[in-house]
Amino acid sequence: MRTLADIFAQIFRTLWAHKLRSFLTMFGIAWGIGSLLLLVGLGEGFRSGNKREMEEFGKDIMFIFPGRAPVVEGSMRSARFYMLTYQDYLDIRSAPYIRNASPILTRDDVRAVSEFASASGQITGVEPQFNEIRFLPIKQGRWFNDLDGNQKRHVIVLGEEMTRNLFTGRPAVGATIVLNGVRFEVIGTLKRVGRGDNNSTNARGYIPYQVMNAYFPIKGEQRRDTISFINYQPRVRSEHQLAQMEVRKVVARNHGFDYRDDNAFEGWDTIKQSEMVGAIFDAMNVFLGSVGMVTLALGAIGVINIMLVSVTERTHEIGLRKALGATYRSILLQFFLEGILLTVVSGLIGMALSAGLMAALGTVQGPGGFDPPKLVPMTAALAIGSLALAGVAAGLYPARKAAMLQPVEALRQE
Repeated sequence: MRTLADIFAQIFRTLWAHKLRSFLTMFGIAWGIGSLLLLVGLGEGFRSGNKREMEEFGKDIMFIFPGRAPVVEGSMRSARFYMLTYQDYLDIRSAPYIRNASPILTRDDVRAVSEFASASGQITGVEPQFNEIRFLPIKQGRWFNDLDGNQKRHVIVLGEEMTRNLFTGRPAVGATIVLNGVRFEVIGTLKRVGRGDNNSTNARGYIPYQVMNAYFPIKGEQRRDTISFINYQPRVRSEHQLAQMEVRKVVARNHGFDYRDDNAFEGWDTIKQSEMVGAIFDAMNVFLGSVGMVTLALGAIGVINIMLVSVTERTHEIGLRKALGATYRSILLQFFLEGILLTVVSGLIGMALSAGLMAALGTVQGPGGFDPPKLVPMTAALAIGSLALAGVAAGLYPARKAAMLQPVEALRQE
């Protein structure tokens, strides 16, 4: 123990004797490790925020919207506009690779009036299974069921913002509101979804599709079964492209055009989007990991240079110690530990600073789609392992060179 204490005392005296050189080397390693962990933590915060937003939007959701289909194959100049219909929804619901689907009929010009206030928002007609596709957590009351639709009951479920605007501080469930002169009973309210004001779900009211189609059809459309768009889910997540193809076949068959014409369809595949975002972040992590490894390698080279210069400057001292009985092992251990100490301590300082900065950023409310940065355990473990390897590489060669010096030759050096 005394020998080890003497070795560490000698190491600290040496580092203190070359303060600037040691500081610059340690600063470079600490900066590289801290930057790496912070950048990966910011990316992970964005990844988790994006995932959270998608989960609050719904799970494995796909959209099909009205589009333009060419009358003459391959010529979009002859394109005609087509609307989706309730029959499209019925056919999609029974198509292969489809687990669930719901028609959506929405209007932005319906005015809602309660006993206490009035509000403008979006009134949306959907099937009961819509809340299985989209994330609509009930706060009070209930969601509507098949009987509500079949019997065309005048019932409505309000989003959080619409509830607040119509019933500020008052109970909403069981109350009555008027939509463009038609009375509806509030049977449920929703919890707030998302953060900030960027989620229109909170400003919506939901009524059964059959009621919406009867009282508030799409303006200017002669057919009463015209809908705004369709939400659907694939049977399993991995079959989302097959499900999309089946939906396109249904729509193309019902509206008389070729399903292989990509320009004829308007849609949104949230599964594909999440996979693309995940791939981007995976690539970014690989890139940042490579940058971190290069930083560590450069830091290790710097430590090696310091140790080699130290061996040259202390040749006479090494020869004197060996002449007085210092063993090959003790000389090797001193320089080896000095290299490891420089890399590991500076790396841990960088990790601590980045963790502290992430914790401070965690107290700040980020924008929607962005969570506070977080220390990624896998990256931290990789950084620690890389630091250990860099320390070994930085200390091994100079240590061996110092330990191999012959006492007589070393003592001749001035």
